[in-house]
Amino acid sequence: MKIADLPLHYNVVDILEHNLVKRADKVALYSLEREMTFRQASMEVNQVGHALKRLGVRIGDFVGILSLDLPEWVTSFFGVLKVGGVAVGMSTTQTPKDYAYMLDDCRARAIIVHESLLPKIEEIRAERQFLEHVIVLGLAGKPACGGAIAFEDWIKGQPTDLHAAPTHRDDFCTLNYTSGTTGPPKGIQHAHKDFPISSELYPVNVLGLNEHDRTFSIARLFFTYGLGVNLFAPWHVGASTVLSSQPPRVAANVLDTIARFKPTFLFNVPTGYASMMAVEQFNEKYDLSSLRRCMAAGEALPAALWNAWKDKTGLEIVEAMGTTEAFALFLSNYPGDIRLGSTGKCVEGFETKLVDENGVEVKQGEIGDLMVKGETFALFYLHQYHKTQNSFRGEWLFTGDKFSQDADGFYHYAGRVDDMLKAGGIWVSPAEIESTLRTHQAVYECAVMGYPDKDGLVKPKAFVALRKGFTASDALATELIEYCKANMAGYKRPRWVEFMDELPKTATGKIQRSALRHS
Repeated sequence: MKIADLPLHYNVVDILEHNLVKRADKVALYSLEREMTFRQASMEVNQVGHALKRLGVRIGDFVGILSLDLPEWVTSFFGVLKVGGVAVGMSTTQTPKDYAYMLDDCRARAIIVHESLLPKIEEIRAERQFLEHVIVLGLAGKPACGGAIAFEDWIKGQPTDLHAAPTHRDDFCTLNYTSGTTGPPKGIQHAHKDFPISSELYPVNVLGLNEHDRTFSIARLFFTYGLGVNLFAPWHVGASTVLSSQPPRVAANVLDTIARFKPTFLFNVPTGYASMMAVEQFNEKYDLSSLRRCMAAGEALPAALWNAWKDKTGLEIVEAMGTTEAFALFLSNYPGDIRLGSTGKCVEGFETKLVDENGVEVKQGEIGDLMVKGETFALFYLHQYHKTQNSFRGEWLFTGDKFSQDADGFYHYAGRVDDMLKAGGIWVSPAEIESTLRTHQAVYECAVMGYPDKDGLVKPKAFVALRKGFTASDALATELIEYCKANMAGYKRPRWVEFMDELPKTATGKIQRSALRHS
């Protein structure tokens, strides 16, 4: 699918509403809170749309959504899009200061917030000059405060039919904020056209997603990864989605959701698979037989972890990579054609290349900066001119990731631009050191970062969480360093090992490297 395949005036609510023709009464969404058919979802979306219009929300206005993954997140999201607004998917893990920045940066006129997160908004609401309306999920039957409106009361009695706003396919409809290592979060907008195209190119063409499938993602809907693979993609083909409002970092929650709702597709991060396997007899206690596809993105997938999952479940993990800027996943292994240790090949519909610091393509096998282009890409960072210049280079996106490419076209991850290390003038990949450490019997999980030595030269430092039965000690630290030295070039070995009970994680369960930088 390409842009030219879409009508000039297109509203992405069609991804939901095209299902009303043949499968209106099929369950579109499963969750602990309630099930919704496509018809029920559409009717509630229309009620949200009418309620938004009564608040004066117009084409191009920003509306924040700060909630757990609930059916109301979905209907609020599509309601904003249907009236031509821009839905701002906000992370549930941020601070009031972060929310203040986001709301001011995009000038959101309204926010739909879950009652459990309302205190964070109340703390900063008085100073928000653009925020006019606060709608609260879960407030029904409880006294409102500060002019907040209960979601159920807000949509009650609203009509259940509504014409979609006549948006252009290039109109922006979503905004997500992604944090960098320095400076404020970067606001990334995507247009209506991006979502059917991205759904077709990766989930359908690469993974074979079809209307008989049921998806479940560890990445929540406020992440573009979760939004793409667990809402847009399944509804694009008429499949169902499984949502969970429970913390995704708790492996038992994930396993219980799979056993209860029987998804066929599991979208996870490598650390998430390790956490699931750490649950004693996980594949005996929980029924995982519904799964037919397991995917991983967000961080490099170690071969040892892939093999362990395959041995215990009989399922391959298909590794892929994308960015918030691209929305879609543009590098991927293919089911049945997986090269362990690689992120896969360029997905058809995108172009990729590896370049040096001067923008010249590197030779095969050499490490270079990954550049990618395609039709689903953002155009800029909201209100961040200089960062936009650095990342958006004509048709190409500078991803900030370093890779090498082998003779068969598979890309091998070598780390982030700001994580890559040089030892003796030679690039060292933290991912390679981590992969080696994980093969040691004592290591449960690890991360490698660059730290200065007494001379101010940056060298690798390993943060390690141990498996049960092993105790942190200077002797074990030395053993791990020597183990790396014996299994890779000596200059690549970590110079220090710091043991931790658990490595810090993001909301999706990925190792939070930014937190380790300050350890």
